Amino acid sequence: MIEDGTGLLTIGELARATGLSVRTIRYWSDAGVLTPVARSAGGYRLYDAAGVARLELIRTLRELGLGLADVRGVLVGERTVAQVAATHVAALDAQIRSLKVTRAVLSTVARRGSTAKETTLVNKLARLSAAERQRIMEEFVAETLHGLDTVDPDVRDRMRRTAVHLAEDPTPEEVDAWVELAEMLQDPAFRAQMRRAVEFNAADRRPGEPGGRSLWFAKRLVELVAPARERGVDPTGPGAEEVLDELFGDADRGDVLDRMTAGFDERVARYRELVAVVNRQSAPPHAEDFAWVVAALRSRAGR
Repeated sequence: MIEDGTGLLTIGELARATGLSVRTIRYWSDAGVLTPVARSAGGYRLYDAAGVARLELIRTLRELGLGLADVRGVLVGERTVAQVAATHVAALDAQIRSLKVTRAVLSTVARRGSTAKETTLVNKLARLSAAERQRIMEEFVAETLHGLDTVDPDVRDRMRRTAVHLAEDPTPEEVDAWVELAEMLQDPAFRAQMRRAVEFNAADRRPGEPGGRSLWFAKRLVELVAPARERGVDPTGPGAEEVLDELFGDADRGDVLDRMTAGFDERVARYRELVAVVNRQSAPPHAEDFAWVVAALRSRAGR
């Protein structure tokens, strides 16, 4: 405190009183958020007791991450601390979400051992908007169904309702699943496989036949296969023949295998699993039952 009876403090004294550096206080003064009340005869800035309290508030707001413009707005009464805090919370939430995505992307890149080019792709896919992600899915479904008017309506509607809802705070596993799913949706070979499965469905449906036959078949398959699996029936052994006869009658096993593998092979099962992971849903049920049937058919077709 200068000894002139005014009770005013120099920057050095203010620094010692608050624990802040002279450089920081001078910077905030130059920025207009800490105005001196007077100048000494030598031109040095002087501050009063209110300046000490003001300085403590500035320090608190800066430690909370507020910019000088927001700090100035609070100090001059343009905005309340509560208003600035609410705005800052929203900004921090957005930053936290972005950081979580960044962490998830880096985890995916590390796990995959990605190249620089692959890293760019992973980052781009992970940061797509919800609308952009859904557009990729809808384009895939539209191409799969295009021109196939006789597809079972239940199957068509279920495909069109398929959505991808990657969380705003995805885990590394969810980002990994979305990247793999996006790559799969844009893979010409997988698109061709799904198209072939839907073509089989359209060809097998008789004119005027009501919808739901495909779902009925899936239910029937589970009803027959699940008990067989529980009994430990080997899909490659003779005990599986009775189940196949119940499901397919005397239909050519090779032809049936082509239809089953188009719609229920390992890659299709992986597609459904990825959709569930991205959407934070439980794993698709009965995948093992369909895999059992495919294994049984393959063993008899010699493939």
